[in-house]
Amino acid sequence: MTPSRTTPRPPVRIVHLGLGGFFRAHQAWYTGAAPDAAGWGIAAFTGRSRELADQLAHQDGLYTLVVRGPEQDEMAVQHAVAEAHPGTDLPTWLDRLARPEVAVVTLTVTEAAYARAGDGGLDLARPDVRADIEALRDGGDVVTVPGRLAAGLAARRAAGGAPVAVVPCDNLPGNGPAAARVVTDMARAADPALAGWIGDHVSFVTTMVDRITPRTTQDDVRAVAERTGWRDEAPVVTEPFTEWILSGDFPLGRPAWDAPGARFVDDVHPYETRKLLLLNGGHSLLAYAGGACGHDTVAAAVTDPGCRRLLDQWWDEASRHVPLPAADLAAYRAELLERFANPRMRHTLAQIAADGSQKLPIRVLPVLRAERAAGRMPTGAVHTLAGWIQHLRGVGVPVNDAGAGPFQDRSGSVPDLLALLAPDLADDADVVEAIEQAVA
Repeated sequence: MTPSRTTPRPPVRIVHLGLGGFFRAHQAWYTGAAPDAAGWGIAAFTGRSRELADQLAHQDGLYTLVVRGPEQDEMAVQHAVAEAHPGTDLPTWLDRLARPEVAVVTLTVTEAAYARAGDGGLDLARPDVRADIEALRDGGDVVTVPGRLAAGLAARRAAGGAPVAVVPCDNLPGNGPAAARVVTDMARAADPALAGWIGDHVSFVTTMVDRITPRTTQDDVRAVAERTGWRDEAPVVTEPFTEWILSGDFPLGRPAWDAPGARFVDDVHPYETRKLLLLNGGHSLLAYAGGACGHDTVAAAVTDPGCRRLLDQWWDEASRHVPLPAADLAAYRAELLERFANPRMRHTLAQIAADGSQKLPIRVLPVLRAERAAGRMPTGAVHTLAGWIQHLRGVGVPVNDAGAGPFQDRSGSVPDLLALLAPDLADDADVVEAIEQAVA
């Protein structure tokens, strides 16, 4: 049996790119839980594939959110996704972005999808980026995230130019300015007038998001069917904890996300730093160290005494560089341990280990540099990099990283690999020696 809506479909006022589990457990949940949810439907697009879009379209946009606590599950059908489309459906994407009633564009596309160069700008050397610039000039199909956003904003400008808020929800420091820069760079390269219009009409909101959402398994699908009586092909499993902190303007309004707990602040930086270093950095450490020890989930790795010792060392190091009170950080660490150790959350190390070449420069290297500048050798950071190098050599979970090739080619030599990852660290003989010892 397939469910159908018992209330009217909400009108589309949000467009989302990245129709995955995290979005449906987080932004879509906040939208559906808002008191004004009936006025804020979401048109959601996948990255490229169409399977999930087809599944959700068949289910009228409905899906089950499974909140998995340490002892039991809570299940509820979610209604905020009014439309589901494959990312390849560019005409529909352009049409939705052009509609003046659309007020918000949200993104969950991973760090790598922003196509950034080393200086944070758009990587104009990438073939797909260059192809998108040409496509924007002649009306062809775009494929990158900056290209799709620029094309959608160009369609909006052509349709009358209503303002809009773009809300990236990925683990990038300053994700609002980061998204603004790559989209504006893309627009400027194709049409300088479009770049000027974006600067005048588009608000880029900075956010911090947090809700652990492991991949759904067939066991989860069966459990939902047994509990609810309907065959949901796209349920989402998540943890009870959720956090969303935002800073920025919404020129055409937004849902009342603050009612279910979102926080609107003047400066997201302290919170995103806390989460990026302690949660995401801790996850990366456990992914590589735990994988090397034969573990396959976060819960298994965090209960391993050796992994737990390294995690505490990493947290001690990272906490020195989070601009929040010590008491707040101690409470956050205790909360993370409880979340990580939830035995019913099967959060795989393989999922976390993916795209390490993009994640480690953001999650780990800033702490390593800051600790070295203070004259300290950060054991936790060193072991995270050592675990990643072993991962590149075939130890632990399989490598799943489109950018890993050059690093794998150099993984036999720590100095050579560091010269590619972080040239300044490759010149630090003590860091090189510490990583070599940890690898050994």
